[in-house]
Amino acid sequence: MNVDPGRHLHAIARLTVSIRLAVSALVLAAILLTAALSSLLWWRTAEATSRQLASTINEQIVAAVRKEVAAIVDEARAAHTAIRTLFLQNVLDTREADKREFVFLSQLQSQATISWVAFGWPDGSFFAAHKLGDRRLEMMEISLADHPGQRRVDEYDVVPGDIEFAHRRFEPTDFRVADQAWFKAGLSADDPQWFRVMDHPTGARPSIAFVGPIDVYQERQGVLAVVIEYTRLARFLSQLEVGRTGTAFIVDDGGELIAAPDKEADELHPARGDITLLPLARVALEKAGEAGRKEAWRSRLNSGGAAYEVALTPLPFPGWSLATVIPEAEFLGPVETTLRRLILGLAVGAVLAALASAMLARSVIAAPLSRVVGELRHVEAFALEQVRRHPSRLKEIASLSGAIAEMASGLSAFRKFIPADLVRALLRQGVEARPGGSIQELSVMFIDIAGFTGLSERLGDRVVPLLSRYLDITSEIIVANGGTIDKFIGDAVMAFWGAPQPQEDHAARCCRAALVCCRAIEASGLADDLGQPLQIRIGINSGRMLVGNIGSELRLNYTVIGDAVNVASRLEGANKSYGTQILMGESTERLARGAVVTREVDSIAVYGREEGLAVHELIGIVDEDAGMAGWIARYEQGLANYRARRFAVALADFEAVLAERGHDRPSELMRERCRQFAATMPDAAWQPIVALRTK
Repeated sequence: MNVDPGRHLHAIARLTVSIRLAVSALVLAAILLTAALSSLLWWRTAEATSRQLASTINEQIVAAVRKEVAAIVDEARAAHTAIRTLFLQNVLDTREADKREFVFLSQLQSQATISWVAFGWPDGSFFAAHKLGDRRLEMMEISLADHPGQRRVDEYDVVPGDIEFAHRRFEPTDFRVADQAWFKAGLSADDPQWFRVMDHPTGARPSIAFVGPIDVYQERQGVLAVVIEYTRLARFLSQLEVGRTGTAFIVDDGGELIAAPDKEADELHPARGDITLLPLARVALEKAGEAGRKEAWRSRLNSGGAAYEVALTPLPFPGWSLATVIPEAEFLGPVETTLRRLILGLAVGAVLAALASAMLARSVIAAPLSRVVGELRHVEAFALEQVRRHPSRLKEIASLSGAIAEMASGLSAFRKFIPADLVRALLRQGVEARPGGSIQELSVMFIDIAGFTGLSERLGDRVVPLLSRYLDITSEIIVANGGTIDKFIGDAVMAFWGAPQPQEDHAARCCRAALVCCRAIEASGLADDLGQPLQIRIGINSGRMLVGNIGSELRLNYTVIGDAVNVASRLEGANKSYGTQILMGESTERLARGAVVTREVDSIAVYGREEGLAVHELIGIVDEDAGMAGWIARYEQGLANYRARRFAVALADFEAVLAERGHDRPSELMRERCRQFAATMPDAAWQPIVALRTK
């Protein structure tokens, strides 16, 4: 049989071309099928995502409103409790007009959401402080004895940091507090409770009031009410973005409107917000029934040919719910248009580019980039030791991987200059690197080396190893006890507890760290150039202080500032006067009570403050130093006698402490004072407070 080689090769060539076409057709068919299935999946996913978007918007609004309502309720309770405490403790008498006006006005100024603070007496007299928007206040009094049928009104202008009297007027009134349901109930109640209030001396204004009786020495003085007008809620709702055309309402369990968005509403201007969509909220409330009053409820409702996403969520006030109404077309319409365009572009692009780029992109680009992204995650978490360099056939990716590795190496060099653990904690909590902070109750500690100025002058640069060892010891102890090292200032160490991670026992942690630091420095054998053991002094204080990123946009420091911080610094210096090692403020002693052993040393007025501050010496841990109770009690007994001007008795107490301890600098100081005052009795204006004139 004869075979033509040309014809055979030509057939092979034709067969090769056919296979390529078949493979191309299969790939294209797979791409088109994938595109079609993906488009269908994306379409459904987009619809679900759009609904999820509405749900997310609603959740954000709900969270904001719940927080605001809870804050309003808490502010009303707090204001009522604060004023009631002043009455109960007899600090303020209900008939003391000047003090009463000051207290009521201060509550209005400090609590942004409170509209009224009012007080009614059993004889029918009435007194109230009333907010007139954000720029004016008024005080009013209705006295049945002095001016029956008249209302005295004093108006004040609000200026930065203060208020100024504007004018006084008298006008007729038919308001009778004795006719008000809240007053009647409060006069016969035992505990404060919430009321809905409509009638006020200024007219009808829908409100809620936290009302309770005031008893002094088991005698009912009257009824105190803290009132919040609904207009404050309407103004808050206007600040929320419920899409472009959606809105949010607060309604009660009967469907009655509590508040609708109105940015102009306040105590002077009634709420006139848009309530076009309110009927949908009422329909949802009726449809949800009892379930909608107990837990979140969501539904899709139709009205006027349009669909709406309506959600009901109970609020932290009995019977109140938040209703959000968002037109579905607002978030689905643009998505549908975008999806159509995306599907068309996807189909065309898939046919043109998928065959050539899919495998290449996966093997050459996607995989290396994923590894590079993983390294960036390590940098983001400040886990610089885990960053690795990844080679790639693409020059750009290889350069990027190398740059990331070099960046991590460069950042590692700065880890000794910044607290890496603090950086990680701030990153975990999402704290942005920009100026800002919040007021929190924390504990702060200052540590200093006694006589460091002279030591550094004598040693010169030889002081560095000694200083480094001292800073290593104290830093390790602070971190081990949960503290945050703020900064090193020469030989001074500043640290605080309670932030960025909340710590309920921040005061006790701070005290334990201080005691361990003293023991560790003593056990370390560190000594000065004269061979004397290194001595440190510590000041501790607790209180409300500003904590956060303090500084400028160019440079920030996560730190604490405030009067409580300044007091801690002054207490560290006060150790020099009293010959003590650790002094702390009365707030720290109160918070750490039961965990540490302390004694009250004296009452001092630190530099920069006029009022007295009770200062305590931190002596030890309760379980470890229980045997010191005897001489501590004797010292504090002497301190009490000293303050009561019984100087001879106090002198005997301090002598007894010295006899037991041998040497105790605070007792020696108090002994000298008692001797002086016993010889020359101080005048009647004398106060048992010592002013420290140095920082």
